[in-house]
Amino acid sequence: MPAEPLAVQGLVWFKSSHSGGNATECVECAVQSAGMLIRDSKAAGGPIVAVGADQWTAFVRASASPWLGTF
Repeated sequence: MPAEPLAVQGLVWFKSSHSGGNATECVECAVQSAGMLIRDSKAAGGPIVAVGADQWTAFVRASASPWLGTF
């Protein structure tokens, strides 16, 4: 089943403060009511990944965990 196009008008996209200034390996995120949207900052018109709020929260918590990368 093909993915439905996302309405992205009026979204505010942001990059992580850890993305650096060289703009070679960045993603951008935008908040929406159901969660987060993620896209490649170098291809703003390209594909967008939609992540639910619960999944985004789990990802952020796991990313901040001192256990990340120990297994």
